[in-house]
Amino acid sequence: MKASLRWLVTHVEVAPLGLPQWQTRFRGGHYTGSFHNNIMAALCRGRHRWKGLKGLQVFTRNLAGRYDYDLVVIGGGSGGLACSKEAAQLGQKVAVLDYVEPTAKGTKWALGGTCVNVGCIPKKLMHQAALLGTAIKDSKKYGWQMPETVHHDWATMAEAVQNHVRSLNWGHRVQLQDKKVKYLNLKGSLLDEHTVRGLSKAGKETILTTKNIVIATGGRPKYPTQIPGAVEHGITSDDIFWLKRAPGKTLVVGASYVALECAGFLTGIGLDTTVMVRSVALRGFDQQMAGLVTDYMVAYGTRFIWRSVPKRVDKLSSGTLQVTWSDTETGREHKDTYDSVLWAVGRAPETKALGLDKLGVQLNKQTGKILVGPDESTSVPNVYAFGDISEGRPELTPTAIKAGKLLAHRLAGHSADLMNYDNVATTVFTPLEYGCVGLSEEEAERRLGKDGIEVFHAFYKPLEFTVAERDASQCYIKVICERGGHQKILGLHFTGPNAGEVIQGFSMSLQCGATYSHLLQTVGIHPTCAEEVVKIHITKRSGLDPTVTGC
Repeated sequence: MKASLRWLVTHVEVAPLGLPQWQTRFRGGHYTGSFHNNIMAALCRGRHRWKGLKGLQVFTRNLAGRYDYDLVVIGGGSGGLACSKEAAQLGQKVAVLDYVEPTAKGTKWALGGTCVNVGCIPKKLMHQAALLGTAIKDSKKYGWQMPETVHHDWATMAEAVQNHVRSLNWGHRVQLQDKKVKYLNLKGSLLDEHTVRGLSKAGKETILTTKNIVIATGGRPKYPTQIPGAVEHGITSDDIFWLKRAPGKTLVVGASYVALECAGFLTGIGLDTTVMVRSVALRGFDQQMAGLVTDYMVAYGTRFIWRSVPKRVDKLSSGTLQVTWSDTETGREHKDTYDSVLWAVGRAPETKALGLDKLGVQLNKQTGKILVGPDESTSVPNVYAFGDISEGRPELTPTAIKAGKLLAHRLAGHSADLMNYDNVATTVFTPLEYGCVGLSEEEAERRLGKDGIEVFHAFYKPLEFTVAERDASQCYIKVICERGGHQKILGLHFTGPNAGEVIQGFSMSLQCGATYSHLLQTVGIHPTCAEEVVKIHITKRSGLDPTVTGC
């Protein structure tokens, strides 16, 4: 027995607190340090976990020299869940840790991450609620006899949306159980490249050893903490979908896609909504398309305060919020009152509580995101990261899901395929939807020069807009191509109904290297908005009127 124990200590590593890089090894199967008796006693008791020994932390692996798990995933969002389930199906022993810190307003949610709980899913459903409001107005022209005033009830909508979200939460838990993935409602952090500490809400600690660690914790909305009253009186997209009562007159600060989507559905259900923009809307997107999106929103009823920044938020005795802001061009201050202030000024990666600095995981100092290689590897062996938490990656749910599944296959030794982050399509679900894939016109010009690209474009009118007599002046298509050779398509942009459905199909063609001639050879489906893409023939360079006429 003693000989066996002497052999077992070859699997013990000792690290001083706060210095995980320094480790005392055992030589020739015998521990040479002064903690021999303590370690042997711990082994005899069968506690193969971290041990506190006179200021040291000791972890032991199991008797076979293996880890508790093949893979531990920190983060139970769409990407983390996809990675963990895929790995389990490939025969890996997997655990996933997920823990949601309540917002400043106390909002919290269950398994599934941002997309399911406070992102894509509730956003799209509330967007649909707003579209139905527009459809009710249109229906009169189509012969439907409607009352003069139609009222929207926030509580009914919110309850239905939240119930659907809860069903998805439950579905995720069932899927993890069915695929034999261990789910732990713990806040995860790294002790070393093979050890994860999980902390419960009550402060109970659980230690897991694992061959590989994957970080997929995503991000959370930022608060402008330098603005007095911002945190105390404001909300974010982490709160808006779980409000029991309508937010009332709302100021949305920011002009990201999150800001515009929230402002859009709030306007659509009849709430007085204003967007405050510091500089430009939809930064990073094609700016001509961004202008069309905001122009339509103005016509739709959303107010915009341009080139302005908030200075403070004060709660009045009436309960309303007084916002003071300044015009960045004139310096003049302005004030107005609102029922709610929604901050949509960017997102911050969830990296601070992971213990990455002690482990030596390299971050982008400006963004706080993890620096990763093409294979999602970090600067520390056996530690990987993907999704919104990774530097330079699209902050999109389907991208994280795909990247997570591919990573699972690589870690299980089933494939060497890497994620292709080029030509990833997306859609902004504003009142007039905007879908795009590939390069913006600005980026194409930057890469190839103005004379190196050809831009085909068209203004069109959706058939659905005609009888309803809706303004279609912002319904627009732009196809950006290389000017020479086969005119390879570099980017495709579309504003109009069901933009996501339109762009999803065309995005595959860009993955296949589609050219302008391929577009012309494609027969459209009539009558659809999408067919206008394959009929496009007028270039910006020509100066001709790109307005589509006829049916």
